[in-house]
Amino acid sequence: MSEDRSTSGQKSWLEKLTQAFVHEPKTRQDLLDILREAHQNKLLDNEALAIVEGAIQVADLQVRDIMVPRSQVISIRADQSPRDFLPAVISAAHSRYPVVGESLDEIIGVLLAKDLLPLILREEQHDFDIKELLRPATFVPESKRLNVLLREFRANHNHMAIVIDEYGGVAGLVTIEDVLEQIVGDIEDEHDVEEDSYIRPLPSGDFLVKALTPIDSFNEFFGSEFPDDEFDTVAGLVMSTFGHLPKRNEITEIDGFRIRVLNADSRRVHMLRVSRLNA
Repeated sequence: MSEDRSTSGQKSWLEKLTQAFVHEPKTRQDLLDILREAHQNKLLDNEALAIVEGAIQVADLQVRDIMVPRSQVISIRADQSPRDFLPAVISAAHSRYPVVGESLDEIIGVLLAKDLLPLILREEQHDFDIKELLRPATFVPESKRLNVLLREFRANHNHMAIVIDEYGGVAGLVTIEDVLEQIVGDIEDEHDVEEDSYIRPLPSGDFLVKALTPIDSFNEFFGSEFPDDEFDTVAGLVMSTFGHLPKRNEITEIDGFRIRVLNADSRRVHMLRVSRLNA
């Protein structure tokens, strides 16, 4: 009997979901509207809806929208010794680093942090040659669509690519984690911001900022001068700039800051990722 009831319940759920698609969507917006209606009807929970929306909208984003900009790229010079570059590697705690020649525009290869582990067993480091450890670097243009990049990452088993601008110079870098964050949300877990803290620095140089951060606290932290006479929180400032309640992954720029919405629902913004444009 319990199996029959379970099967009946499953059919009922599937019938409801099928019924939601009776009117075939003609555009991507139609599809999103149907999914949001399904969410309102309790067929999709908040997390499932956010993931589906992220997967659909990722095709609208380009590499330039999410890349780590050139000014924030942590690289290693090919002529550095382990003693010279290991402090930066330990501090950044990244898994991959571009290795350069005389400038960042001369990318020689990519160093995986795990490939440095054998150095622990070496008594002498004078014969160290970083070029023996390098993996080939992958290059992509700023304009590449994220859905295409994700497909290439999966096909080539790459996790990082160097982003090139229209003149052939290095504009930044992008990782598979950056792309996946557009679908599933911030992997570094924006909810890990302490209860008594509004702002948390990230290894990339960006910052996680609670949307309810008071504007005066934001100004004090960043040295900015946003007025607080009209809005009390960063959420109010951001929504005023957008002119509407923004959805996840929408991006705006305000007086030297690039702000991406990490978490939002139908009523309010919850979490933001903030970058300094002049860093």
